[in-house]
Amino acid sequence: MTFDPFFFMKGIQGRIGSSQSGQSQQQVAYLRQLQREMRVEETLHIPLTELNVIIFDIETTGFYPDKGDQIISIGAIEVKGDVINEKETFYSLVRTEKMLSEEISQLTGLTDQQLQNAPQLSEVLFQFFQFAQDYTLVAHHANHEKIFLQHALWKQFRSPFKHRLVDMSLLYRIAEPNVKLITLEECCEHCGIPIVGRHHALYDAMLTAQLWSTYVKKLHEKGCETLKDLYELFTNG
Repeated sequence: MTFDPFFFMKGIQGRIGSSQSGQSQQQVAYLRQLQREMRVEETLHIPLTELNVIIFDIETTGFYPDKGDQIISIGAIEVKGDVINEKETFYSLVRTEKMLSEEISQLTGLTDQQLQNAPQLSEVLFQFFQFAQDYTLVAHHANHEKIFLQHALWKQFRSPFKHRLVDMSLLYRIAEPNVKLITLEECCEHCGIPIVGRHHALYDAMLTAQLWSTYVKKLHEKGCETLKDLYELFTNG
């Protein structure tokens, strides 16, 4: 399966050529309105088998955005309960200000030319949050994604990151506490999920979505029905 390196989303087309200043004002207004309308606490009580989530992954040039590392791609897919909606996906490269290291280029398969022709980070973030709406976000080892989104949203829009973000590793720690899993590869191999396209943001999001679906079912069998149940089991464990 191959993907165009830019947008796959709910009929939303990128507006790369429009006025940057006017668009920025619209983007800030949209994000602030989205944050005002979010009902983060309500998601704690929705059964995991019914919870709408956006499972995503970002590829970056390193680990420290405050030291100049940058987002170079974002991929995401919608999941309703334990059902993966493969028609609802998002993927975009992100324009960067400096050349990729050879290590990152080899790891991700991305080139400087691809990134130089990609949309600006502000545009990609705006499109991503239009896609994600107020859904709960999920990522594998989510602290990496959280740090970069917090930094990027504040730098681009002077906006905080307010979405609920669930770390996928929390689910398998609760569902299988005696199984030691760390990497995405280890988790997929343990669950019999074929590993395809590692370190491509959309492929990694799709792998994580399969893990989410698997562990939502396992947690349901253990009587863990909601995020509230999940957090309480983790805290008391």
